[in-house]
This record gives sequence, structure tokens and C-alpha cells, in this order.
Amino acid sequence: MHDGGGSLSEAALKARLEALKEEHRDLDAAIAALVGSSAYDQLRLQRLKKRKLYLRDQIRLIENQLLPDIIA
Repeated sequence: MHDGGGSLSEAALKARLEALKEEHRDLDAAIAALVGSSAYDQLRLQRLKKRKLYLRDQIRLIENQLLPDIIA
């Protein structure tokens, strides 16, 4: 866990954040398409959902690094 000083610049964190958000949106679309198909692979669906949760966690970590703590 980083102490906020981290090795990445704010610009690099913001770029990473945007990339993660884009992949998260793409996974939403992929999951919707998979569920909409007549015969979908449950294992593939579980993997996509797990990846989406991982991305959500990574997005939150970066947002927390970018935003100052309001509650001390």
C-alpha cells in the first residue's frame, strides 16, 4: 500500500484511472452481450465479473490517492 507519495505522478495516475474506467465500461458491455446471448458460458461470465470487481477496486485506490482525505 502506498503512503500517497507513490512513485507515479498525478498525471500518470489520472491516465491509469481513465484506462481502468474505460476497461470497466468495456467489461459492462461484454457482460451485457454475453448474458444477452442464448447460450453463454457461466465460467466466462464469472471471470468477467471478477475482473470488473478488480478494476473497481483499482479505480477506488487511485481515486483515493488523487483525492485528499477529507476526514482526518
